[in-house]
Amino acid sequence: MHIFYNGSSIELPEGSLCKDLAEKYNLREPHQALAACVNGINRDLSTPLSDGDHITFWNFEDKEGKEIFWHTSAHLLAQAILRLFPDAKPTIGPPIENGFFYDFANLTITEADFERIEQEVEKIVKENPKPERTLFNNREEALKCFAHNPYKCELISGFAEGSPMTAYAQGEFFDLCRGPHLAAIGKVKAFKVMKTSGAYWKGDPSREMLTRVYAISFPDRKSLQQYLTLLEEAKKRDHKTIGPKLDLFSIMEQAPGMPFIHAKGMIVWNQLIAFWRELHKEADYIEIKTPQLMSRDLWEMSGHWKHYRENMYTFGIEDREFALKPMNCPGCMLYFRSQQHSYRELPLRIAELGHVHRHEASGALNGLFRVRSFHQDDAHLFMRPQEIKQEILNVLELVEKTYSVFGLPYRLELSTRPEKSIGTDEEWTVATAGLKDALDEWGEPYQINEGDGAFYGPKIDIHIRDALDRSWQCGTVQLDMALPEKFSLEYRDSDGTAKRPVMVHRAIFGSVERFFGILIEHFVGKFPLWLAPVQVRIITIADRHAEYAREVAKKLEDGGLRVEVDDSSESVSKKIRNAQMMQINYMLTVGDQEIQNGTVTLRSRNNQVYEAMQVNDLIPVFQEEVRSRDLLSHISDVAKAQGSHGPSHSN
Repeated sequence: MHIFYNGSSIELPEGSLCKDLAEKYNLREPHQALAACVNGINRDLSTPLSDGDHITFWNFEDKEGKEIFWHTSAHLLAQAILRLFPDAKPTIGPPIENGFFYDFANLTITEADFERIEQEVEKIVKENPKPERTLFNNREEALKCFAHNPYKCELISGFAEGSPMTAYAQGEFFDLCRGPHLAAIGKVKAFKVMKTSGAYWKGDPSREMLTRVYAISFPDRKSLQQYLTLLEEAKKRDHKTIGPKLDLFSIMEQAPGMPFIHAKGMIVWNQLIAFWRELHKEADYIEIKTPQLMSRDLWEMSGHWKHYRENMYTFGIEDREFALKPMNCPGCMLYFRSQQHSYRELPLRIAELGHVHRHEASGALNGLFRVRSFHQDDAHLFMRPQEIKQEILNVLELVEKTYSVFGLPYRLELSTRPEKSIGTDEEWTVATAGLKDALDEWGEPYQINEGDGAFYGPKIDIHIRDALDRSWQCGTVQLDMALPEKFSLEYRDSDGTAKRPVMVHRAIFGSVERFFGILIEHFVGKFPLWLAPVQVRIITIADRHAEYAREVAKKLEDGGLRVEVDDSSESVSKKIRNAQMMQINYMLTVGDQEIQNGTVTLRSRNNQVYEAMQVNDLIPVFQEEVRSRDLLSHISDVAKAQGSHGPSHSN
């Protein structure tokens, strides 16, 4: 029989399995051929092949490969825990972004138990039990098999009638699971229990509290060590620590999930927004502002009242129900509908920095990353079908201009039509082709997620990578066929007929608060000069130098720079340490010699020192560094021009 792999037609004997193809290509390493994708469906390596099958193998580098590796490892965790705590009842154990967890009823453990669990896992890995799949004939058979576990029975009872129900055996451990799984447990070469917490069954606070155990695994020990090192570095960058320390923001118990942005934080915030507005003006967007509070009938029209109400803040005013907006889209629909439009106006690009509110469970709140009150940099683009490709290219250009300024590389994912969707086949074909053609012309690699689009249209997700190579999904480009229909949006076409516009939702920062938090961690609080709350701090050696320090500060302020003077009674070394702890970009020290020569001694926050610098020469260099939004200091340029002593490094 012939199958298709890696762009080629391969001949295999009848009855061959996926693992036979993997063996043929020597895909034996622990990170290789973890499972197979057969005709678009993930399968175990034990799956028989048929003539004409299209095969892809998932490695640990692939998202799908990690999920399969970690889901198998979740079973490994549960098996070890049941050996040590036989009265525990396993419930669910999914893979997550970094590793996996498993929830148990009737289990109490502490950090002191972690090493025992890891040792038991190591024993099981040495035993190397082979995961084996069981397909139940019907719901009753599955219920009978798991009669001892009410949680599994509840899951089984919730499956759609007639849907396939499977379980996996792994040595003595038998668990309800749809798979697929690793062919050999021995591929798990490194395993670490990370933490434990409480979790409600099915996330419902009215249900019982379970014990959740988090862990992570890798196909080699080096990868685990690299991950643990990354976690340590991430702790140093935690925006929840750095932000308050630098007086950027705070979270107060009187307003959970609703950040207070402090005066210094507002400087960064306003610079981000000014940059955003500058780019959007260049790209021919108009900006609007819609109300935060709108009536129930609007949210019923948009569908939010039916499908999203539990996440909305609602209340009554004068016998009418209202809600704080969780999204900006419906307000923009009303704005578009408020006037007549011609095809000559299209594409119409409407941007809004909208303040939205969404109810998040208190346990999910996380600094600026997960909040209840935030600002979205939304835009809604209205166009004709033939304009989709060019508008998507324009958005991608805007994405590139935005993220490159912060030194944030990104990757793209295209998600296509899911099983449940609205719209005609023709509409989906045109919409998906428009996005795909734009991505192809853009020329950067992208991943296709088949069937992972929104029910109302295909989308492009944009994932940025920070200085620690962590991935953050911020930007999105979503084509929407639902809202223009629900709000009866129209434009007058060239033939005089009324047509429905194509609409694209688009965000780049995503949430301004979350993007702010990402930048704090990306830069470790060391913002480039254009973003820095305080760009220059002038430090006096003695009280008699304060007047000269203020004269220097005035010159810098007149040049548009953000300046502070530290003329406190602290020692010079303490003042310098304080400035460095606050991540001030440049420190200018003034004393008798500087006053006599009309100069300053400049110190950068990375401790490079330049003596006898002329202030009037520094100002244009600072200004250019701000104007260019450069990530690197320009000071060495002026030092060379002046023939300054330095740079020297100082303790």
